[in-house]
Amino acid sequence: MNNIQSLKISDTPFTKSDSNIIASAPGRADFLNTHQDYKGLPVVPAALNLRTYMSCEIRNDNVFEVRSLDFQRAGEAFQDQFSIGEIEYLKKGWFGNYFRAIVKILEKRGLSKKLRGMRVYVKSQVPVASGLASSAALEVAFATLLNKACKINYNQRELAELAYEAENVELGIPCGRLDQYGSTFGGIIKLDCKPPYKIEKLPMENLIFVIHDSGVKHSTAEIHPLRQREINDGLKVLMESDQVPNKIKNKLGYRYDEPDWEKINEEEISEYLNLLYDNVADRFRFTLRMQRSTEIAIDILKNKKPKPKEKEPYMTQLWERIQNKFSEIEILGEIMNYQHQLLKELYNLSIIKLEKIRDATLEAGAYGTKISGAGMGGSLISIVDPQKTKTILEAGISAGAKQGWISGIGEEARIH
Repeated sequence: MNNIQSLKISDTPFTKSDSNIIASAPGRADFLNTHQDYKGLPVVPAALNLRTYMSCEIRNDNVFEVRSLDFQRAGEAFQDQFSIGEIEYLKKGWFGNYFRAIVKILEKRGLSKKLRGMRVYVKSQVPVASGLASSAALEVAFATLLNKACKINYNQRELAELAYEAENVELGIPCGRLDQYGSTFGGIIKLDCKPPYKIEKLPMENLIFVIHDSGVKHSTAEIHPLRQREINDGLKVLMESDQVPNKIKNKLGYRYDEPDWEKINEEEISEYLNLLYDNVADRFRFTLRMQRSTEIAIDILKNKKPKPKEKEPYMTQLWERIQNKFSEIEILGEIMNYQHQLLKELYNLSIIKLEKIRDATLEAGAYGTKISGAGMGGSLISIVDPQKTKTILEAGISAGAKQGWISGIGEEARIH
């Protein structure tokens, strides 16, 4: 077990010298509104103290050498090499493709002359395929490194977009912007996932998370497209049905990111969801309830008192859960529990092992525990009382988690 709560970003695994540059970027907890960024809805990532670190030495040619010290230690393939102007992608899942994609995009933007060959060494605390944005931390750390070493002078938003484009456009992985922006900006942010992608720093940064890696690897590339396709199928039925009035169709569309989800009230659309297969209707209910519960949580994070809206009987269960809670952290915990329930029951993303670990954390005193990331494995995040961190951490490990950490809110991507 690793207690990393006291870890600081100055504690890099590399030694700074006159000839190298060191960069790092945090992993993130998928705190609120999971599976909503690709729909254009606002999400709330929380950066963790788990970070990916990179050190580079400049070469005198146009060749990039990349070495993962973690993969080397594990006895896996750990080296990649490619040349500026001659980039091709290798097999699916190859870690070097993330580096190749970042450089490829910079080439397409006409920045080839700024790029320089280098030896890059990588060491990460963010476990792979665990729902903690390991790929985004890798992309953002590398983009931050290049930004400094090659004097590209991108700002934070431009670095986040570069990392997003590398994964989504170049590598074709159907992610939203949650991970890359969460890793770039650090802290707790509200990210609006429709242009112009507004970022709002949220003030409550004294939260403590306990994270449990289930050890079951998951794949965003396998889970996201299926849910997106199901929503598209449902939208097609609703848009082409004579029973659905135009005032509702005007809020919809044919693709999962086209509806104006934030303006749709579940009560007004409920009777038309009966036109859909049950699992498809559940995807719509999930989207609307997840968004509404996130709005409540954001008010709390901004130190505002949330108020029920008229005509939202579908939120009664959540309001009943939080009305007798006195502290902000307890209320946030109940919202996390509610969102996990939605992920489990309406998006079918939990498995028996995750539920066993989750039950153990709640019995040990966690305020709330939910899936972080795509689901069907990966990690669970718990919001906790600082006095109970070790007890909750040990409970999850005893229940079958592969590994776990205690983390405060992590800082932004940076040069050391």
